Amino acid sequence: MVAGHLREKDGFYHIVLSYIDENGKRKTPCRSTKLPIKGNKKRAEAMLIQARREKEEELQCLLMEKRSGGKKQPEDIRFTTFLSDWLSMMRPSLETTTYAAYNGSIHNKIIPYYDKHYPGLLLRDVTPKHIQDYYSYEMNENGVSANTVIHRHANIRKALQYAYKTDLIESNPADKVQRPKKIPHECDPYNARELKELFAAVKGTDLELGVILAAFYGLRRSEVVGLKWNAIDFDRKIITIKHTVTQTCLEGKSVIVEKNRTKTKSSHRSLPLVAPFEELLKTLKKRQEENQLICGTTTARNTWIISTSTIWGSGSSPAI
Repeated sequence: MVAGHLREKDGFYHIVLSYIDENGKRKTPCRSTKLPIKGNKKRAEAMLIQARREKEEELQCLLMEKRSGGKKQPEDIRFTTFLSDWLSMMRPSLETTTYAAYNGSIHNKIIPYYDKHYPGLLLRDVTPKHIQDYYSYEMNENGVSANTVIHRHANIRKALQYAYKTDLIESNPADKVQRPKKIPHECDPYNARELKELFAAVKGTDLELGVILAAFYGLRRSEVVGLKWNAIDFDRKIITIKHTVTQTCLEGKSVIVEKNRTKTKSSHRSLPLVAPFEELLKTLKKRQEENQLICGTTTARNTWIISTSTIWGSGSSPAI
C-alpha cells in the first residue's frame, strides 16, 4: 500500500510518498506540486491522492511482470490463474477485511464456477457473455442477491481492468456486462416492546452493556466492541467513537481486525455520556481494575471495554 502526506517547504506544497518497491526496499520520494501553500490545500490533497493511485498501479504492474518473468502477454494464461495471481499481487495493498472479502468471492465462488463450467478458459478469450452467464447462474441457480452479484462484478471488473492496463487483453469485457439493479437496504428497527424484551433477555449478562449501547446510541457492532477506556471522558461526560473491531473469515480462519479509526470520517463522533451509562461504565471499570489486581494482568489488556470473545467467541485470531 502506498502511503503519503503533504509537506510545506519553501512556500509550496510537496508530495511525500512512502512504499515498498518491487525489490522489497522502502522508498520515500518527495516532489513539489508547484502549488503555493496559500489557498491551494484542496488542490494539493487531490494531487496527493492521484500520485498515490498512480504509484500503486505502477507497482502492481512491476510486481505482475516480475511474477511472470517479464512476459506481459503469455498466450496460455488461464482466466482463473490470472484471477488468483492478481489477488495475490493485490494483497499487500489491501486492508485485511477487504482482502478477506475479495478472497472469499474469488477463490470460493468465482474460480470454482469457471473451473466447472468453462475449464481451461483463457484470459484473452473471456467475453461479456462468460461474465453475464456467471451472474445469471448465481442469481437463478443459487439464489444469490443482486447486491452480492454487484460486489463480485466489482472484483472481476477490477481484475480485468488491470489486465487491460497492462496489455494482457485488448479491452475489458466486464465493461459490456449488464449489472443487476441494486436493491436498497431496508431497515427494520425494534419497537419499544421488542427493545424491552431484548433488554430483559440480556440483563445481567456480558452482552448487556453492548446491547444497550447499540440500542441507545445507534452504534455499529464494530463500534461497540471497539470502545476503549480512553474514549470515555468521565469529566466532560463524553463518549468518542474512534476505534472499531470487526470479525472476518480469512482463508478458513476467523480473524479479529482492530482499527484505530471508524468506517468513515463522519463516523468519528462524540456523544453525550448520560447518567445510566456513566454508572454502568464506572461499575465495569472498577470490576476490571479489581480483576487486574487479582490476576496480575497488564493495563494494555484492559484497554477494551468489551471483550471481543463476548461478541464473537474465543476462537478468533487477532490481526491489525
